[in-house]
Parts: sequence; C-alpha cells; structure tokens
Amino acid sequence: MAISDRKIREKEDLKKRILEAAKALFLEKGFEATSMRNIAEKVEFSPTTLYLYYKDKNDIVFALHQEGFKLLAQQFSIVSNVEHPYERLKTMGRIYLKFAEENPDFYELMFVRQGPIIHVQKYNSDDWQEGSRTYNVLYETVIECQKEGYFKNLLPHSVSLIIWSTLHGMCTLHMHMRLDCVTFEDDYEIDPEKSRTDYIYETFISFIERLK
Repeated sequence: MAISDRKIREKEDLKKRILEAAKALFLEKGFEATSMRNIAEKVEFSPTTLYLYYKDKNDIVFALHQEGFKLLAQQFSIVSNVEHPYERLKTMGRIYLKFAEENPDFYELMFVRQGPIIHVQKYNSDDWQEGSRTYNVLYETVIECQKEGYFKNLLPHSVSLIIWSTLHGMCTLHMHMRLDCVTFEDDYEIDPEKSRTDYIYETFISFIERLK
C-alpha cells in the first residue's frame, strides 16, 4: 500500500473513531451536554486535533446522520424487487418503521434533531441531499401508484408528505414513549400479543387504504 493510500485510510479510521465516540456520548449524555472536549477525551485526542477533522459539534452530527441515511438506503434497496408500486409503498412503510425501531439513535439524528439541518443551512445552501434522495424514492413510488389508478385527484407531493408525516409521527411518538401513555380500545387491546410496531404498521396500512 502506498504511503498516500495508507494516510487516507488512517484518516478515515480516525474519523470513524470520532463518530463512534460522539454517537456513544450523545446517547449517554445527550447532544446539548456533550462538548467537543468530551469527544476528544473519549478518543484520546487533543481538542485541537479534533477540529482538524470536524468544524464543530453540528458537523459531527451531520456526518453521523449521513451514515444513518446510507444504512436506510441499503435497506430501501430491496424495494426495487417489488414490482407493483402500491405493494412497494407498503414494503417501504414496513422498512421505515423497522429502521426507526432498530436504529433510534440514527433516526433521531436524521429526522428529529436540528443539528444536521443547522449544518446544512450553514455550509450547504439548504441542500439536504441525503434526505431529498430518500424522499424522492417515496415520491416516485407515489407517482407510479397514480399511474396504476391509486391516489386519484391528489398531488403526488401532497400524498408523499401525508405518508411521510404520518409514519414519522407514529415512529417518533413510539420512540419517545408517548404511545405508552395512551389507552387503546380497539384491536390492539383485543390482541395483546401484537407488538406496538405491528400495530403502528397495520394502522398505517389501513390509513393509506382509505387514502388510495
């Protein structure tokens, strides 16, 4: 391996260590309570060295949120095998819910925390590429559904935003334990073996069935 290649690899490994340390601290202490000095201490760097890799804490959060979108994109890749667009849409809903439940730390950074968007606004002229690419998968699927006769007389962006905001709202309420405070009087109570995620998914499907 050439010296230049080794240096690039070492730099990427160090950046990965920083991100892993920051992620652990954000989960343990919270974003606001975690400082750049805390992160530097965890990876045994000086704060000055840390600033060579990341401009500030929001820059680190933005990098973590990019990793989250890469992971979500990998999981969404399987929907390309689902031929019918409406079935594809339902599969996307299941993947989104599963991702949120299995990766709450990433989900929080990607769709709840302001840090990544503050970074985008500061350095990238409001160009949220990762989120836009993910949204476009949904939007294009909705357009294909409309070609098959679904969601008639509705604007594709309106349908996409309704679907996204509905799923996001239920995921966020679930992640922050707000649904634990609600007394359910329908089939969720009748079937106690049903998981909360299954209940959310079935509620989502019943909603888009009426919307279609």
